[in-house]
Amino acid sequence: MALTLATMTVPEPRDTDVAVPAEPSLAPAAPAETVLSRAYRALSIGIVSVVVLIAFEATAVGTAMPVAARELDGVSLYAFAFSGYFTTSLFGMVLSGQWSDRRGPLAPLTTGIAAFAAGLVLSGTAGTMWLFILGRAVQGLGGGLVIVALYVVVGRAYPERLRPAIMAAFAAGWVVPSVVGPLASGAVTEHLGWRWVFVGIPVLVVAPLALALPQIRRRASGPVGGGQAPASFDGRRIRLALAISLGAGLLQYAAQDLRPIALLPGAVGVALLVPAVLGLLPRGTYRAVRGLPSVVLLRGVAAGSFIAAESFVPLMLVTQRGLSPTLAGLSLAAGGATWAAGSWLQSRPRLEPHRERLMALGMLLVAAAITTAPSVLIDAVPAWTVAVAWAFGCFGMGLVISSTSVLLLKLSAPEEAGTNSAALQISDGLSNVVLLSVGGAAFAALGGGTVSHAATEATGSHPAAFAAVFLPMAAVALVGAWVATRVREK
Repeated sequence: MALTLATMTVPEPRDTDVAVPAEPSLAPAAPAETVLSRAYRALSIGIVSVVVLIAFEATAVGTAMPVAARELDGVSLYAFAFSGYFTTSLFGMVLSGQWSDRRGPLAPLTTGIAAFAAGLVLSGTAGTMWLFILGRAVQGLGGGLVIVALYVVVGRAYPERLRPAIMAAFAAGWVVPSVVGPLASGAVTEHLGWRWVFVGIPVLVVAPLALALPQIRRRASGPVGGGQAPASFDGRRIRLALAISLGAGLLQYAAQDLRPIALLPGAVGVALLVPAVLGLLPRGTYRAVRGLPSVVLLRGVAAGSFIAAESFVPLMLVTQRGLSPTLAGLSLAAGGATWAAGSWLQSRPRLEPHRERLMALGMLLVAAAITTAPSVLIDAVPAWTVAVAWAFGCFGMGLVISSTSVLLLKLSAPEEAGTNSAALQISDGLSNVVLLSVGGAAFAALGGGTVSHAATEATGSHPAAFAAVFLPMAAVALVGAWVATRVREK
């Protein structure tokens, strides 16, 4: 897949250029800049390599996690290894947005990568499950810092016409890890031990950092415009970040325990989440106000509905159609390639005027995929129907997710890119946990049985329980198609 933009005969002016009438010239037109032009090559390769390594870790760790929990005698604490990462990453996102807007993205990016690596090493060398969970929490903090800082780097270092291409490259960076990651992790876990899945990755990040950091320092460091940095962070936003992290953790805990007593931490979690979310997301987000609020809302609607549904696809294929866990997982493998293809398509300059329609089309494809998936509950429907439907759904996600990133940077003032990027990631991550919690509760209430993250198993699952997950998520995706019509300011 090409990571460059199509060559244009006349380069477009940068956002900061002053338009002047073109003068006739007999000289040949200079080739248009691309993300792999000499000026951007080192930066592009470096930051995309960082994304590839983060993607590999994200897809590989899930394979090694059950073995780690069993060896550390911590299966009962298994879910906290995931929730610990998520809750600290939310705080890291807000902190990174503040840090990047005030001092530039270089410091939060390097700090985040250092924390990410330290968390991997801590988990990989842990002797107890709680120490392992602590490592995952440190890793989540680093991951939150990194993802927002990378968005700010893109907003500062690349002109607007190149941002769709670098976002497409980010999406392409997930393709190989999504296919190879689980297989490689399984082989390493089986032959060398689960610890090597964690401690082996930090060494690999040195090379891309050495390539990218000098370019980031030159192109994107320091306060916006080179002025004096604000003296301190916004204390209110930091407190809201702590509230949203704690609230999300309590909500996840309550969702894992269906006893009546779990309603108490769930209520406290909601009480913390609601004001924090309203304070951290752009005003009007939940009313789908045109422009930036709708972009942020669409990101959450798309990510939450799709991920919540996807989490139940392997489980449905194993328990209802008798597929092995490996075959059930491979049914989603093609989605990585089609996701990248959708992201590449949205980067085409000729399609820029039609971005809103592309996003609406993407959400319709997502809704259709989620609606089609439970058709395999009927024995006459071939099991491979899910693989085909999910490939189309991932293509739609590629159109939507990369486009929301591009539009967010376009609609953000330079001094607000970090804060708004953090809001986009919060919408993404928080919608995942909320819709997964709702879907999981509906699944259990309608006879889904006991679902274990540690293994793709469910006891006594009833087909109606799966329908109770997929059909509401399809409805949420349809709402996203409407929100996509409001992402442009009038």
